[in-house]
Amino acid sequence: MALSAFFVQSLHAYDFKVDGIYYNITSSADKTVEVTYMLSSYYSYYSDYSGTIVIPNEVTCNSITYKVTSIDYHAFNDCTGLTSVTIPSSVTSIGSYAFKGCTGLTSISIPSSVTSIGEFAFDGCTGLTGPVFNSSIFAYLPQNFSGEYSIPEGIEHIANSAFYSCTGLTSVTIPSSVTSIGNYAFDGCTGLTSVTIPSSVTSIGYDAFMDCTGLTSVTIPSSVTSISSAAFDGCTGLTSVTIPSSVTFIDTSAFNGCTGLTSITIPSSVTSIGGAAFNGCTGLTSITIPSSV
Repeated sequence: MALSAFFVQSLHAYDFKVDGIYYNITSSADKTVEVTYMLSSYYSYYSDYSGTIVIPNEVTCNSITYKVTSIDYHAFNDCTGLTSVTIPSSVTSIGSYAFKGCTGLTSISIPSSVTSIGEFAFDGCTGLTGPVFNSSIFAYLPQNFSGEYSIPEGIEHIANSAFYSCTGLTSVTIPSSVTSIGNYAFDGCTGLTSVTIPSSVTSIGYDAFMDCTGLTSVTIPSSVTSISSAAFDGCTGLTSVTIPSSVTFIDTSAFNGCTGLTSITIPSSVTSIGGAAFNGCTGLTSITIPSSV
């Protein structure tokens, strides 16, 4: 009965397969496809990709030629035998969890045509020993990276979870080309002691620096207008924070559990402070809250 139930729930996720790669038709009119997984069951995803995969710009099935424009979410999920992937310039987006658990992946080529990369796209890719980045929108560092790192000039957006749990990362330099820092971008980077946020950054995602326990001081640039939910939650080593007069809103749990904070000045530009924004800041002996709040 259990086996029968498995097959009832297991569905072929793809429309066709060519040269070992599974595809879904995303638009019959435009003749576009996405690279996808083999099958799914109970919210689990299965594929048999291994070795070196070179994704073509175009693929032909039943005498129809399709353009390959995206990589589906979970497309290469847990393909531990996958070692190298080349993505063509026809691809513009990579879905969430696309390469999740690909522990054998050591090389990947992402073209500049890619303008969207989903969260946790490279979650658990422990075999990647160097950074992966697209020159305009993305930076990713493997969790086993150790030491200092400078994000290349030209990166515009640090993706969600890009440096998630990189506990060996001690210092990061963010170039002036970066305009936004994604959700969970540096979450769990416990070894991070120094970070400079340039004035080009206009938004910092929620949980961006959560549990960065080694971080001692942060200067938020005047280009930022709000501090997102749990942005510095659990930063127990944080003793100094500079909030610029451009900030109008401090969201829920923004500095929750920052036990090392002893004083903080909130500028008069701030009109709203979310619940538990400074909850658990047991070392805080001085705080200035403006009448504008």
